[in-house]
Amino acid sequence: MNRQEKNQLIDELSEVLRENSVFYLTDASGLDAETTTELRRESFKKDLTVRVVKNTLLRKAMERVEEKNFDELYGSLVGQTALFVGDVGNVPAKLIKEFAKKHEKPVLKAAYVEEACYVGANQLDLLTSIKSKDELLGDIVMLLQSPAKNVLGALQSGGNTISGLVKALESRGV
Repeated sequence: MNRQEKNQLIDELSEVLRENSVFYLTDASGLDAETTTELRRESFKKDLTVRVVKNTLLRKAMERVEEKNFDELYGSLVGQTALFVGDVGNVPAKLIKEFAKKHEKPVLKAAYVEEACYVGANQLDLLTSIKSKDELLGDIVMLLQSPAKNVLGALQSGGNTISGLVKALESRGV
């Protein structure tokens, strides 16, 4: 790979990092072709992009993205690195965790989710529990709907009670 091709790849990686707020760095070394294909297929189903990258090129791409701070991730750029890119913060973590039930790899090295850095495989459980924006909005809507439903239910049952009382008084001739 010549210098021009490397610069082009660094520019491409910089753009990916700039445009996405969720990416994971993993160690997927040692996976055979069949397992790698299975991992890529599962990633595709979950709208994730997976690519193996050279650490030095990825670091240079990170350094070119001035809007974001990737300093904590530099220490994770050792060995083979597979880059998972997605839109939802917990989807790659769930995929890695599910895949780990059958295979030893990929292993989480680090993650960047919504301007926060998570370093180490021990962060995987925490990352799977992060809720997406849609999940949080759903929770808020449910919380807001619950009191309104209770008030409507009370008003409806109260209305039935009042109308029953009026009918009873009417039948007695009061």
